[in-house]
Amino acid sequence: MHVRPRPLIASAVLVALAAALTACSGHPDRPAAPARSASAPPSGSASPSATAPATATPSTAATPTPVAASAPASSAAPARTPAAAPAVATRLSLTAAAASGGGLKLVRGGPAQEFTVTVHNGNSQAYGHLLIAFQMEPLTGEPGDLPGPAAPFVLERRDPATGAWRPADLRIATDAKPAHLYAGGTALARDAVRTERYRLRATATGPTGSSPLLVYAIDADAAEGTRADFEHPGHVSLPLTTRRIL
Repeated sequence: MHVRPRPLIASAVLVALAAALTACSGHPDRPAAPARSASAPPSGSASPSATAPATATPSTAATPTPVAASAPASSAAPARTPAAAPAVATRLSLTAAAASGGGLKLVRGGPAQEFTVTVHNGNSQAYGHLLIAFQMEPLTGEPGDLPGPAAPFVLERRDPATGAWRPADLRIATDAKPAHLYAGGTALARDAVRTERYRLRATATGPTGSSPLLVYAIDADAAEGTRADFEHPGHVSLPLTTRRIL
């Protein structure tokens, strides 16, 4: 029996170990370099970027925040809409105009002449019973005038519903009739406008001359003792001339 010497076995083991180390390093003629520790920084001339931390936090003092971004949006007071000025108080106004322009020019026994009366209420008061009243002073007459009837003028109002002409009151006197003695009238709301048509005719006989036709807006609901400008809140005059047929 042949027995292999022990030194040969030890040599074979060393050769196998050297071959394994060579295969791991990739260089058959150079031993593999020992692995560098990740926690220890390299000594000598290391690059500055290598020593900087991977996630550096910027300093708030080094980068100031822009002023516009730091202004709180809620600090500004909300814009306020200016309050509307209170409405100016207005009162009733009254106008009268002849259809032919100017004033009324009547001839005894001649045709009637039309005119309109317009009431424009203000925003101060609504009326439950507002009526239009007419008054004129008696004519003094001229030489040659023939005596006429007790009512030498005929006043009529056109009914807007039917178109018919209805008799209207015309007071001939020198004194004023108190407003609380009037009755009738219709409602008139605030800021409402109403226009009515009238016509006036002179009878065949009676005095001639000139006297204005006075037109009043009367508040028939005004109590006795109410101020005159509230009893008749509007008034106007229309020139009136009456002559004979020559």
